[in-house]
Amino acid sequence: MPESLALLILVVIAAIGFGIANGFNDAANAIATVVGTRTLSPRAAIIMAAFCNFAGAATGTAVAMTIGKGIVAPEALTLSTVVAGAGAIIIWAVVLTHYGMPISLTHGLVAGLVGAGIAISGSETIVWGVLTKVISAVGVAPLMGFAGGFLLMVVIMWLFRRSAPDKVRGIFGNLQVISAAFMAYSHGKNDGQMPIGLICMALMVYYGWGEFQIPFWVVAVSAASISLGTAIGGWRVIRTLGLKITTLRPVHGFAAEASAATVIEVASHFGIPVSTTHCISTSVMGVGATSRLSAVRWGIAGDIVLTWILTFPACGILGWFIALLLKIAF
Repeated sequence: MPESLALLILVVIAAIGFGIANGFNDAANAIATVVGTRTLSPRAAIIMAAFCNFAGAATGTAVAMTIGKGIVAPEALTLSTVVAGAGAIIIWAVVLTHYGMPISLTHGLVAGLVGAGIAISGSETIVWGVLTKVISAVGVAPLMGFAGGFLLMVVIMWLFRRSAPDKVRGIFGNLQVISAAFMAYSHGKNDGQMPIGLICMALMVYYGWGEFQIPFWVVAVSAASISLGTAIGGWRVIRTLGLKITTLRPVHGFAAEASAATVIEVASHFGIPVSTTHCISTSVMGVGATSRLSAVRWGIAGDIVLTWILTFPACGILGWFIALLLKIAF
């Protein structure tokens, strides 16, 4: 088997593994609040999220194109770069999911690709303009998630200030199912595009395509992988987001999911890979802060933010190291 074909197969395997790891960790993004408020049973929530994740991953390709041709210059792209970038975030995701920490697989993948690209071809191969846009989203998206959750919750509290608690609970119990489905769909539309971008990058290198193409089978395989990961479910992460950050009721879950999903959907439309984890986590914090600041367990929130900060350097170093090993082996 030619070495390049072996690497191509390895890329496809790594991309599928990334999709599974993504769904496994990020299952909490879609269902943590709806499970935490007991609006849906865990089994029903996971089935719903897996279906909606598939639908999101199968529609829209803007984010896949950013990942596939926007981070590393196409002329310097190698199969080893793609394998190393995917391998870096898979390792990081498995470790952090074990400890119940929600992480940004999106930014971990970008960091892994950057580290691998530098190891293989040097820093001049990185498309710094696109990378700057992605990094800027690291700060902007969480702020928008927090502000969106806080403001939407304030509006809801004002509109229903004279309504009986049982009535509010009934209304938002139903609405939260819809917002959770929207969150799962938007997650698939952004994060679900990552495996597509990885596989298509590899195909472009292997077959020497002049432009970025997305075959249907790649979309199907990628969507299935992230749905499988979601179906498995990262229960420790789900408990962290749904139960540990703040006390959630259906109205809080609706506000957090609706605001976070809206931010993600807008970013997906413009092809910007954002962290669905950042968005939903900060939305939950924003919703909790409407009661009182002490309602948010800031110690846990601080641990989550620390993992976000560590993700970029950790995955960059892992991508760089794996790429060097592959460079020696191939």
